[in-house]
Amino acid sequence: MAKKASEKKIFVLDTSVILYDHNCINNFQEHDVAIPITVLEELDNFKKGNDTINFEAREFIRYLDKLSGEYTLTEWIPINGRGRGKLRVQFKEKATIDAMVVFGDRKADHKILNAAMAISEEYPSRKVIMVTKDVNLRLKAKSLNINAEDYETGKIKNLDTLHTGISTVDGVKQSVIDLIYADGFVSYDLLFKKKPAANHYFILKNNKTSVLCYYNQQNESIERIDKRTAHGIKPRNAEQTFAMHAVLNQNVSLVSIQGVAGTGKTLLALAAALEQRHKYRQIYLARPIVPLGNKDIGYLPGDIKSKINPYMEPLWDNLKLIQNQWKETDKEYQKITEMVTQEKLLVTPLAYIRGRSLSNILFIIDEAQNLTPLEVKTIITRAGEGSKIVFTGDVFQIDTPYLDAQSNGLSYLIDRIRDNPIYAHITLEKGERSELANVANLLL
Repeated sequence: MAKKASEKKIFVLDTSVILYDHNCINNFQEHDVAIPITVLEELDNFKKGNDTINFEAREFIRYLDKLSGEYTLTEWIPINGRGRGKLRVQFKEKATIDAMVVFGDRKADHKILNAAMAISEEYPSRKVIMVTKDVNLRLKAKSLNINAEDYETGKIKNLDTLHTGISTVDGVKQSVIDLIYADGFVSYDLLFKKKPAANHYFILKNNKTSVLCYYNQQNESIERIDKRTAHGIKPRNAEQTFAMHAVLNQNVSLVSIQGVAGTGKTLLALAAALEQRHKYRQIYLARPIVPLGNKDIGYLPGDIKSKINPYMEPLWDNLKLIQNQWKETDKEYQKITEMVTQEKLLVTPLAYIRGRSLSNILFIIDEAQNLTPLEVKTIITRAGEGSKIVFTGDVFQIDTPYLDAQSNGLSYLIDRIRDNPIYAHITLEKGERSELANVANLLL
């Protein structure tokens, strides 16, 4: 039996939702969707530029134009797809209560709140819900008795169960550990009733000894891992050993490394990349630019190089740390300088690699928690033949206003691609920067 119209909800979308996912209006099932006219005006300001939000704005405007067809946007028009609701642009932004008066400001957010209240008054029998990724706007909506929700599509439901990539197994028989040390591997069924996730890492322990291993799904065995030095950088703990192994593993073309500051994510990835530089045409080390205070970099003084250098410094710091293990006259030191000069190694903002071919590239993306799920997907889908991509970041340290630990691209990647044979993930928990940094991470 079809649902009554009064049971269908009306979702009012804020600009932040559309800039996060231009396909958002297709994710509300049988319910109707309203777009305040102020949102369209804001999208017009975002349509120019090369950032992902500019792409999202342009794609949504094109989609809305195609969807409207011969309809006018003042009427409810059907959203493409079976079982979906209808769409309307909400022109009326006046209600009994005026948010601009309540909050004392004629800003766009308050016009959008007025639009939601106007719809509620127009359809008193239906539940109207504002959807926004702006936490403050949700709080304002609730203070005006407007139902408000975050946009849930692409959001991880439970961070507590997010894949770590590492398990510690206690009580392993000494004979099994001895066999792993002797042969380098054992069949997985000597340890587990069912097959582990692909490329999952294990610390196998008993009262006397332990061994580091991973599950090789190609031959269905638990294989031993030894600590391996890469370009002068030696792992300091089991987690770092696993991370180094994942980046060096030629059977894995997608790696994610998650961990708090000081756990060595970027340093390990870069050292492992340099160790296998001859296997790739170029090494890209990139990160998204997230200006402090959410200001565009245009406000900074100087030319474009001067503007972006402060954001790239942490990447250069890691490269210098590796290079400074040797004297300036040493071959290894000069080789890194030569790679930078000849652009065999590029340290660059993520936006600057748009349009470049990613064939036979080792691509490290730092601070990946500041990417949306779509940005992560876009990067991966552009990978050409022979390429490898490594994402590093801390899902709990978000620097962009409309992402959080559950909705960022790194969390999304870890949750969605686990147990894929070409993917490996490692969560680093032990800080190795300094005792001072460890205290800060734990107590502050």
